[in-house]
Amino acid sequence: QVRLVESGGGLVQAGGSLRLSCAASGLAFSTYTMGWFRQVPGKERELVARLNWPAGSYYAESVKGRFTISRDNAKNTVYLQMNSLKPEDTAVYYCAARASSILSWAYWGQGTQVTVSS
Repeated sequence: QVRLVESGGGLVQAGGSLRLSCAASGLAFSTYTMGWFRQVPGKERELVARLNWPAGSYYAESVKGRFTISRDNAKNTVYLQMNSLKPEDTAVYYCAARASSILSWAYWGQGTQVTVSS
């Protein structure tokens, strides 16, 4: 059974930082493309950052230069370092995994709330 468990969300002031973690189990983690999405009520879930297997990354324009996605294959964990946070970054953040040969995201975490106060 595949599980993705996010942690690290919380309340932070604008300009602050948070690091989200996503611990994965039940899959060959090192061979999966991993992503972080976010969603606010009434809007579609959007891709924030993606770490491709075997190489390459993607960032949404709105977070470029502020967010960094990384992974530790020894710990089966993917991270999202978020710096210079803005109130518009407030959302529920989700971790997701997909096999590199498939475009659809097969596995999702339960989400973690990030709230940025002005």
